[in-house]
Amino acid sequence: MNSNSSKGVFLSVVASCLFGGLYYYSTLLTPLQGEDIFAWRMIFTVPFILLGVHLMGEGYRVAAIFQRLIREPLLGLVLVASSAFLGLQLWLFMWAPLHDKALEVSLGYFMLPLTMVLTGRLAYGEQLSGWQKLATGSALLGVTHEVFRVGGFPIEALTVALGYPVYFVLRKRFQTNHVGGLWFDLVLLLPIAIAIAWMGPMDETLLSAHPKLFWLIPLLGLISAAALMAYMVSNRLLSFGLFGLLGYVEPVLLLLVAFVLGDLLQPEEYLTYVPIWLAVGCLVVEGTLHLVRRRSS
Repeated sequence: MNSNSSKGVFLSVVASCLFGGLYYYSTLLTPLQGEDIFAWRMIFTVPFILLGVHLMGEGYRVAAIFQRLIREPLLGLVLVASSAFLGLQLWLFMWAPLHDKALEVSLGYFMLPLTMVLTGRLAYGEQLSGWQKLATGSALLGVTHEVFRVGGFPIEALTVALGYPVYFVLRKRFQTNHVGGLWFDLVLLLPIAIAIAWMGPMDETLLSAHPKLFWLIPLLGLISAAALMAYMVSNRLLSFGLFGLLGYVEPVLLLLVAFVLGDLLQPEEYLTYVPIWLAVGCLVVEGTLHLVRRRSS
């Protein structure tokens, strides 16, 4: 594992922590609904992403995409498709918990690391290390149990599990897999977000009744921007397989959030979560052994 991989692993874990925080954060934004939260999230995420582009010195990547659009007009269609794939996932993430679809979407996130591993193998010929193979096998056991427990593959789960790999392959194929490309994805979503926010319930009366929204919504944009930037940079630094397997850190964190909110793990869920915890444990062991070897060398 080289320095870029180590940085990628760190950023992936940071992103998972921030996404786990967002899952809980949405409960603080009542009475806003999923669509409204998505809209305001996009509106306030874009300026923070732009600030990140500036601070990271990635402005040249944004300029490069503009220049490519002049030479390659069809790239515009690719950017629209990329934006649509991301927008669907971000909307679904905020919409599901408020519309009794959290279980279906959670199943999608359980399946996603495995579809990412499969994508890396088929599309790029990637190989897994021994510990990563153990993690994959353990995770497969947990996901298989969850699929049987839920009773199939809901459309929401398939949207997550199949949509994200397509999104990342598209970004990699057309060389937009960087923060500048992420900024384009979000900017193209802005008109939809503004329209939803305009038709939403946000007005002086609502803000007077819930003054906390004045600072909670901008903070939502900041957390969202930090999470997305860390997530996208880690994707660029890591192989598809390892990046995918690290996605299991997030369900573990979401389970901890559920515990905080008062939910308890049911007996029939142990065969789902224990193998996934073991999968994350395999990755921790691999990372620890790497650090020990690097210090002793």
